Amino acid sequence: MQPLLKVQALSKTFNVRAGLFSRKKFEVLKNISFCVGKGESIAIIGETGAGKSTLAKLLSGADTADSGQILLENNIIEDNGVRDNQCRDIRMIFQDSAASLNPGLTIGEMLDDCLQYNTELDASERTEKIDATLSKVGLLIDHKHYYPHMFSVGQLQRVAFARALILDPKVIVLDEAVSSLDPSIRAQIVNLLLKLQRDTGLTYVMITHHLSLVRHISDYVVVLDKGEVVEYGPTEDVFQNPQSKVTQRLLSC
Repeated sequence: MQPLLKVQALSKTFNVRAGLFSRKKFEVLKNISFCVGKGESIAIIGETGAGKSTLAKLLSGADTADSGQILLENNIIEDNGVRDNQCRDIRMIFQDSAASLNPGLTIGEMLDDCLQYNTELDASERTEKIDATLSKVGLLIDHKHYYPHMFSVGQLQRVAFARALILDPKVIVLDEAVSSLDPSIRAQIVNLLLKLQRDTGLTYVMITHHLSLVRHISDYVVVLDKGEVVEYGPTEDVFQNPQSKVTQRLLSC
């Protein structure tokens, strides 16, 4: 099967302070490569500082790589600061969904702004799209009139999913998107993830330290250590027979 998302030799370097008046280059990601198909999930795991969140930013267009390529449906995603139409196809959901919401706008207004900026839908079509998307993530249509402070933590995460889904993306990058949730709410969101994937063929790239979640959801896993891929393969193969010491250490925790 042709991969939907393909990452080839992706690298990223930051300039960090090395003294009072000097700076040095720090290679955060080094030649990262992997691929994942339509309707599949891949998890990116590793210890703190491995480069997971930086990789998530590169995939979503929040930052640009120094070298390498990201291909979606075999088309190279250009890094020109803004990814134009391709930014619709890869969307990101963060851990703290509330922090990314404008407290002065209703959820409906936020979703409508997104549609106005990225589509040519008229007002009635946008309303129809907003209503359908809220229903898709398990919220009420009337919730579009609510402000962020009126939602529970679990509902806010559903709002984050609605905002990601409103443009019909092909890939969603989840950067610790369920880590801070209570176990019962986390289970609800995981079930929502799986349902959306079944219904729409979404592809997920998951950044997480919850290994039980990785085993439950992901088809493949990439293990990062100090910006490099130290292990990559089908999830069950990696979990049952880890080859690298880093993977063995992560699984033993």
